[in-house]
Amino acid sequence: MFTSQRLFRDVPCPQRVSCKRSPCLFSHDANAVFKLTQVPHELAPATPAPRQTVPAKRHAQADPQPTASSSRVAQSPSVERPTKLQKTGTTRRPAATPTASSTPTGVPILTINAGQSKIPVSTRQVCHPVLMLRYPQRVRRLPPSCPLCPPPSAASSSCYCMLIYWLFYLLSHIKTMLKTLYDHFVVLYDSVLPDNPSLASEHALRQEQEIYERTTKFTYRNTVITSIASLKGRSPPTSIVHPSVGTTGDLVARSKAVTIRNDLQLTTSHLLPLLLNLNELKQWNYIIDVPDEWGPGSEAPSAEGEVMTCERCKQRYTVRALSHDASISNACAYHPGKPLWMTTNGERVRTYTCCTRPLDDVFDRGCSRGPHVFYEGDAAQLHTRHSFAESLPSTSTTLDIAALDCEMVYTTGGFRVARVSVVDAHGKEVFDELIKMDDGVEVVDFNTRFSGIQPKDYAAKAVLSLDGVRRALGKLVGADTILLGHSLENDLRALRIVHRRVVDTVTLFPHPRGPPYRRALRDLSREFLGRGIQTGGPTVGHSSVEDSVATLDLVKWFVLNKKSKPSLGGGGKTPASWKT
Repeated sequence: MFTSQRLFRDVPCPQRVSCKRSPCLFSHDANAVFKLTQVPHELAPATPAPRQTVPAKRHAQADPQPTASSSRVAQSPSVERPTKLQKTGTTRRPAATPTASSTPTGVPILTINAGQSKIPVSTRQVCHPVLMLRYPQRVRRLPPSCPLCPPPSAASSSCYCMLIYWLFYLLSHIKTMLKTLYDHFVVLYDSVLPDNPSLASEHALRQEQEIYERTTKFTYRNTVITSIASLKGRSPPTSIVHPSVGTTGDLVARSKAVTIRNDLQLTTSHLLPLLLNLNELKQWNYIIDVPDEWGPGSEAPSAEGEVMTCERCKQRYTVRALSHDASISNACAYHPGKPLWMTTNGERVRTYTCCTRPLDDVFDRGCSRGPHVFYEGDAAQLHTRHSFAESLPSTSTTLDIAALDCEMVYTTGGFRVARVSVVDAHGKEVFDELIKMDDGVEVVDFNTRFSGIQPKDYAAKAVLSLDGVRRALGKLVGADTILLGHSLENDLRALRIVHRRVVDTVTLFPHPRGPPYRRALRDLSREFLGRGIQTGGPTVGHSSVEDSVATLDLVKWFVLNKKSKPSLGGGGKTPASWKT
């Protein structure tokens, strides 16, 4: 395998004839003789170690007679015995005084007594390499150089050999506390780690950093143990926006933000700069007046018997009620989710959010089945289904500020409102009613996946008609009331109400691509409030009360952060400084 250097060619083989090595490194010559080499050396003369003199406890008055015990110590009569050591100065423990110096790169070097240092010696002298790169201020100064390397340059205060040595040294001393924190975060985030694989490691590092910044070497370990106990007491999160997700600092900051937001008393002076003007109302398709040419309205509340285009499958069909033809309940095959661009195996594919099927699949017939439904967006056509009306004049009972949200269902008269909820400026629910359909109008699809309305609840609780709900709502919401909402023009269209004093979170938190694109309310709540909404799933659906409170809190967040209303002229990208 390697070329022989023949270093043992003159040494006789120990096994002689019985040697089985081929080839053998030793000599098999019969005349070969083993030579013993002696290295001459001289022994150094032994010098007795000097014996130290034990100090006396007091001055000697006269030379005493030597005794058996004192004769062990040889003392010279010409040498004066030392006196007892006396402490001088203060008895207080000296304070740690660092030496002001720094490396050529500007990193300060502290030379300090380890016993008086605030850095825990047993737990913080050694750092994980990841921490060393992320928090270089924690790492002790490395030895300057070694004999094998050239002198260190101005850019580096340590040689590469010592740096490599310390890296291997740090790798062999991974911090136990950090590893324990990571293990407990993994257990806590078990259900959300598949979608966020780095969440546990990121939060473990941040949690340890928080503990380090607020503790000393005497309290560090106990604080870590306390943090681990708090992790064990948290409820397992079901989503990334669950209240249990985050470090201790995140939870405290989130709690403080909620307290500050709840303590804020919204007033009209806060919201007047955020109101939409007439041009902005028109741009976002708000109904600002009812033309005379529309007529009295409500001439054709139902479209039964008319031919419409299905909003889901885009097929033409004849509108019929379920009570007249039960076979229409499964006539439409569609996807309830929206098509979004996703990257699969390095390729961008547009897929449905409900079933992840590609949009260009020619054999796709939808993942859900239901009745055909239609949607009408023309304001004049909506007026013929049910007439629009101005907001009632404000009275002593009307609110100054209110947040409103509605839930819709599909009927033989189109997309109609079936539930309306209102909360006041404090987030307290003041109105929540199910709406009975007009005469001749039947519900085709309750759209429970989004509306959250169950057929049994609707049949038992829907008592007031749309006109009755608007009269009851007029006692709380008048013409001078500032209404808050998300895509509020859709709710006002469904209620057939003309209202001009509105604050819309769609305009406060614009989409990066600008109008007419809009950000979803659940995304805004997760990003700016750290709260998940609309998480009930297809069987529970949304809650108009929950959405109203989320809209109110988003407006409070906007006011607290002192943001001016963004311009709607171009792209409306949300500034990074807005994010918490």
